[in-house]
Amino acid sequence: MAEDVRTRIEGFILDAFLLGDTSGLPGPSDSLIETGVIDSTGVLELIEFVEGEFGIRVEDDETVPDNLDSVDSLVAFVQRKLG
Repeated sequence: MAEDVRTRIEGFILDAFLLGDTSGLPGPSDSLIETGVIDSTGVLELIEFVEGEFGIRVEDDETVPDNLDSVDSLVAFVQRKLG
């Protein structure tokens, strides 16, 4: 399940923010903000994607870097929300 979640998240990041340029995809634990892949508006787009793609709700108090700032943290967050 984790690999499916990872593939879908990476695919969204590649399409929405990197325009398909795989060379710009940061490492799994690299910060998406610090590497310049997303900005504050991008975080909102990412949240909207995660909610729609996985049928989960991201609560306001969950919108923290520990949950959303890298592919690894996003995968772990989605898996926790899915139970």
